Amino acid sequence: QVQVVESGGGLVQPGGSLRLSCAASRRIPAIYAMAWYRQAPGEQRELVASMTNGGRTNYGDSVRGRFTISRNNAQNTAYLQMNSLKPEDTAVYFCCVKAAQDFWGQGTQVTVSS
Repeated sequence: QVQVVESGGGLVQPGGSLRLSCAASRRIPAIYAMAWYRQAPGEQRELVASMTNGGRTNYGDSVRGRFTISRNNAQNTAYLQMNSLKPEDTAVYFCCVKAAQDFWGQGTQVTVSS
């Protein structure tokens, strides 16, 4: 059974940094991208960042310049380096493996608060 597992969330002060990790438990055929989404309470899930197999990236407007996505294609892992965190970045962050279908993790909570 395919599993996508996120880690690295937690509580951080405004201006701080966190690095999220995502790993798929076994090789998923025909992956073409991996992405991070987030969902705050009462809000819709939104794209944070994505990266194709070829390295093309896309970022949400609110995180561009502060967050960086990276991947290890051979290991089906993805990372999200989050810098200059703001309270409005507080959300559950989800990893999504994009193939013939989307595979989602359970999410990891990120809380930015003083």
